[in-house]
Amino acid sequence: MSTFRSAVVTFPGSNCDRDMAVAIEQVCGGEVLRVWHGDAELPSGLDFIALPGGFSYGDYLRSGAMAARSPIMQAIVDAAGRGVPVLGVCNGFQVLTESGLLPGALMRNAGIRFVCRDARLAVENAQSVFTAGWRQGEEIVIPVAHHDGNFFADDATLDRLEGEGRVAFRYCDQVNGSARQIAGVLNDAGNVLGMMPHPERAIEKAQGGSDGRKLFESVMNALASA
Repeated sequence: MSTFRSAVVTFPGSNCDRDMAVAIEQVCGGEVLRVWHGDAELPSGLDFIALPGGFSYGDYLRSGAMAARSPIMQAIVDAAGRGVPVLGVCNGFQVLTESGLLPGALMRNAGIRFVCRDARLAVENAQSVFTAGWRQGEEIVIPVAHHDGNFFADDATLDRLEGEGRVAFRYCDQVNGSARQIAGVLNDAGNVLGMMPHPERAIEKAQGGSDGRKLFESVMNALASA
């Protein structure tokens, strides 16, 4: 693979876009392009797209609902359809569900409180482009920081996600009330991942842990071997 070329999308109210760009650059190297939500097109030749955390449009209406209608999102939907890996973290996960790229919805946390702490996760699917660097069932620690991270879907959808191996991560203990303690889900093609925990905040020991590093390494290695 030639030089790793990625993009981080910024919406009005994003506050983790720089963190995401720095993490990708430190782990994967290459060119990390910054894309504004109002752009109608993505840069050409992208290997990876990330939608960061924050409070897009101030979380008006529903978290991620307005951002999902931004001009750039049609280009992201098209890129995902071509197989480009797309990662949505926290608010980015909310945007992915609101845009229809992922099923379910992110609701207000159980207890109606903002949750900000390290969370233990179990890797449920270690065969995706995002998770191949871990072992099936491996426990990792990734920080969370959200108010609307309570993943919800109807029982039929949850059964389908479980049966198709599309639950990427599961909380090891109760964090926000998420159905079946789901922390991250994949699309049916396996190239779109939404997760509430922040892997970009756990890429070096100075941050308190480096478990998140393997997500970015996994994407880079998968593309290099493709």
